[in-house]
Amino acid sequence: MLKADSPLRYLQGVGPRRAASLAALGVETVEDLLYALPFRYEDRRAFGRIGALRPGGAEVALAVRVERSRLIRTRRPGFTIFEAWLRDESGTIRAVWYNQPFLQRVFPAGRRAVVFGRASLDRHGRELVLENPDHEILDEADAEGIHTGRIVPVYRKLGELSSRMQRTLIFRLLESLPAGALPEPVPREIGSRHGLLPRLEALRQTHFPPPDSEPDDLAARRSLAQRSLAFEEIFLLQLGLAVRRFGFREEERGISYAVPDALRTRLARLLPFRLTAAQKRVLREIRADLESPHPMRRLLQGDVGSGKTIVALLAMLVAVENGYQAALMAPTEILAEQHFRSLSRLLEQKGADYRLVLLAGSLRSARRREALAEMESGAAQIVVGTHALFEPKVRFRRLGLVVVDEQHRFGVLQRAALAGKGVRPDVLVMTATPIPRSLALTVYGDLDLSVIDELPPGRTPIRTLVRGEAERERVYEGVRIAVSQGQQAYVVVPLVEETEKTDLKAATAFAKRLGEQVFPDLRVGLVHGRLKGEGKEEVMRAFVEKRIQVLVATTVIEVGVDVPNATVMVVEHAERFGLSQLHQLRGRVGRGSARSYCVLMVAEDGIGRDARERLRIMEETSDGFRIAEKDLELRGPGVVFGTQQHGLSDLQFLSLVLRDSALLESARTEAHALVNRGAEGRALAQAVLGSLRGAWKRRLGLAEVG
Repeated sequence: MLKADSPLRYLQGVGPRRAASLAALGVETVEDLLYALPFRYEDRRAFGRIGALRPGGAEVALAVRVERSRLIRTRRPGFTIFEAWLRDESGTIRAVWYNQPFLQRVFPAGRRAVVFGRASLDRHGRELVLENPDHEILDEADAEGIHTGRIVPVYRKLGELSSRMQRTLIFRLLESLPAGALPEPVPREIGSRHGLLPRLEALRQTHFPPPDSEPDDLAARRSLAQRSLAFEEIFLLQLGLAVRRFGFREEERGISYAVPDALRTRLARLLPFRLTAAQKRVLREIRADLESPHPMRRLLQGDVGSGKTIVALLAMLVAVENGYQAALMAPTEILAEQHFRSLSRLLEQKGADYRLVLLAGSLRSARRREALAEMESGAAQIVVGTHALFEPKVRFRRLGLVVVDEQHRFGVLQRAALAGKGVRPDVLVMTATPIPRSLALTVYGDLDLSVIDELPPGRTPIRTLVRGEAERERVYEGVRIAVSQGQQAYVVVPLVEETEKTDLKAATAFAKRLGEQVFPDLRVGLVHGRLKGEGKEEVMRAFVEKRIQVLVATTVIEVGVDVPNATVMVVEHAERFGLSQLHQLRGRVGRGSARSYCVLMVAEDGIGRDARERLRIMEETSDGFRIAEKDLELRGPGVVFGTQQHGLSDLQFLSLVLRDSALLESARTEAHALVNRGAEGRALAQAVLGSLRGAWKRRLGLAEVG
């Protein structure tokens, strides 16, 4: 009999080989497969008709037969166009897909299919066309009614399983599972109090909605079944976070720092400018943490250029003044080196006698040995570094405060390894990625949240422009004008292939062409991730000192690089970047008082709907919070937070939680009430968490953040 933890290899249609490929993706059991939820739905209860299509109308499903098709290889290397003429009883329409030559095998003449998309006029304005529609091939008979005649779930490709294959497997699985096959992780009294569906029924209705379901509710993930699963997900996550937070408060005794008014006054004199009201508010919150006997676990959130680093420096100096060491960990050597330079320069200008040390992987052996010795002896009071900080050989004499910059770029174990080098040190994690409050409470529920929600005065808004190939010369002329006025420019090239070697080759060739053909009279430089530390340092120093006027870069400059004289940012193939990444790149300019521009260069053809939406948002707003919400909506939390790279699993209902804070608060309240019920409640919470397996354990890895 199938149960939640039954291996997938015993499921009809899977088998050992396919089960092994799914296991590599973390999908090993029946429960794992059931939680591979649809990412959208198609209403195939009734199909549209080609003859009724109008340009710009609603997306519609069409049941069609292929009349003919062809593959066009264009003059642009590697760029193809596949066309298929599709017919139903009311007419014919041409469908176009870009850079998908394999569709030539999928759409032979006579093939029946369902396509789903929105009709538009072609570039000549003469005929209707479907651009990049979603598609599904139909069997001659769909006897079970799984794929047509209903609201149909659509799944992201899972290994070699297509959406159609997943739909068939999950339909048969749900039909064969007996009642009680899945345990109920939400205690019955809580589920009843909130009107939740039983877990198996909620999954059944989420995968295959009842006939009377409202498509808008399903799209917004607000059906009763989806809300039941959302409550379960948030409740379990909050339960893990609450257990962890209780452990911090009750069991851990940390450092209680003295922060007298005299110290605050003395540190304030080190600042080259007045703090904003938001910075002062955040510093009061951090001061309360530092004075507390419990270890600080705080997330400091602020948009690009809001002044997080100054706040972190003041916190580190409090630790140093109390006889402890502080460590600042950055995700890249360029950012670590810049932090080291800027902090050293600030303290030197003010005549402050603090010993700062840089520890990065590229340090020469003699300098590295010297830095390690200073850290172990305690002579190094503030240590700035990269992942090199949590190597086993690195020892601190008295580590009291850990600051993690761009925290989402580090894995849980890496952060824990650095914090473990002290005796329960305070931890301050920072991010320049704006996070809506509801999302922060969900993902970082075991951390206290501080937000710097204003920029320093004097910042001129950045103007963002989307431009195509036809306007490239105008863009280059704008760069020349900026340089002629004594300013500088970045040109960012994307990762073209999934290898650093190819990335480097593309960036090098592009920089050479710019320097030799486009800007032969300007000094063009290149910085990329494979440059050694000294090489990056030299290039960035040359840019800061204006010996380089145009800097070609890969996304190594995405975070932290601060050159106030740079006023133009040109991003090549901007359609390939995510919203948050584009926002971070844009933040490299506009850091001085001069008018700044961010130009997003895009390909002429083949830009998908999501890419167009990203570019539109970038043109419309510089509000990091709105950008973060849209990025989450378009790409999902797994991509936004880098969970797949850092051992954290996707949360499936974050978009719903963002829109429905009441759902978050009710699940969070129930989780905290259970943990705070006393020994009996905590024992039940531990039992619930201990019974979880598979994907749920990976999801609750989020409880380890910080």
